[in-house]
Amino acid sequence: MDLKQKYIEAYEDLDRLVQARISGERYPAMGYTSNLDLLCDFKTERLNRLLEEHIPGVQLSKMKAAPKIRTMQDLLETMVYYCSNGIGGEADVENVELVKELFDFKYGMGGTAVQAALALSGVGCPSIVHLTDDSKEVCDILETPWVYTVSREGRLVHTDEIRQTQEQEPHFIIQFKKGDKICLGGQEVVIPCSNRLILTKITVNEFVPFSKPYFQWIEQNARKVSSNVLSSFNALLDPELLKERLGYTKQHIEKYRKNNPEGIVFFEDAHFHSIDVKKLCLETVGESVDILSMNEEELNHTLNEMYHLDVHVDDILSCVEGAKSIRSMFGVRRGVIIHTKDYSMYVGEPLKADIEKGLIYGNLLATAKAKHGWYGTKEQIKEVLEFGFSDRGVKNFQAVQESKYAGEAVLVPSKYIDKPRYTIGLGDSFVGGVQMCF
Repeated sequence: MDLKQKYIEAYEDLDRLVQARISGERYPAMGYTSNLDLLCDFKTERLNRLLEEHIPGVQLSKMKAAPKIRTMQDLLETMVYYCSNGIGGEADVENVELVKELFDFKYGMGGTAVQAALALSGVGCPSIVHLTDDSKEVCDILETPWVYTVSREGRLVHTDEIRQTQEQEPHFIIQFKKGDKICLGGQEVVIPCSNRLILTKITVNEFVPFSKPYFQWIEQNARKVSSNVLSSFNALLDPELLKERLGYTKQHIEKYRKNNPEGIVFFEDAHFHSIDVKKLCLETVGESVDILSMNEEELNHTLNEMYHLDVHVDDILSCVEGAKSIRSMFGVRRGVIIHTKDYSMYVGEPLKADIEKGLIYGNLLATAKAKHGWYGTKEQIKEVLEFGFSDRGVKNFQAVQESKYAGEAVLVPSKYIDKPRYTIGLGDSFVGGVQMCF
């Protein structure tokens, strides 16, 4: 069966799969953080005017990301650095009002778990989320028939029944587009790739307060929890607090797995605010998870920069070797997923789940989000079927098929959009889609 037909058949099976999950009361559990995103109306014309007004004599090529954004110069140079390199990332912002004054914005949802849940909600698939920022604005966005959380009394409820207990955490999302030009005093830089910068005002997610009722519900109802998603330790900076959270999580995984041996424990990597924290996290929790998932920037960062191993993200067979190295280094039980705008790939041992179909659903939900700027409906996802495949993805698919790794690597090219409307939440939407195969 060719790739196009596989996508069509996965889409045609979507209703049956979702209805089976509803009738069987099967949910992915999504942890651990939530926050309020402020989606900035960012245009390079506005950036160019601000550069000319505030730092007219600085060279674009020498601008770097600030460790913490306190001043206008910090903010402008950080934006130029990420835009000119076409890379995504996060930067801490101390002066929130500075950003609010520069851009118009609208509310969105932040956090891997809750974005994955909203992507599933778009196709009517239920899930359970763990909240940290439980502000009214966050709960209002999550109020759908298909997103559940666990109340302080241990009941499965919708978010309209939640009352705020934690401080709100705002993240400013700056989307930039491939081909736009940054100009200053005769200098010009063309943005090489569409991506996003997240300006983060850390409050509650520096501590990731755990909801004990959430964990207890999963442990007691483990047979209903098809997959247990772990994510979002990346803003924790206190090693002792992180050790405490990871220790609790490992105990929770043991209880979940005891009550549901078939359940999948899925860890989604992220941009960490500290390399030491990331190392501690991966080295502690890796051996407890079935699947470790990351994007190619995180693959590159983990192997090349953290552990000084050699992986070339433009060489798919090198990426396969990199995924195998990661599985071996951290003791991941089943396999590793790499997801990018061009393809997604699972490298590891065979699963009972149809992981190829899971990768297709992940790609479809992510592409629909890129196209429409919000979580795709079934009708919007159907439009994605008409898109062409990424040339790079198809090339990589053929290379894997013809290689010695064909039996242990499953690669699916993405439906391609050159200039997505949004790049924020694409990996999170992908994570949601993959859960439908477990």
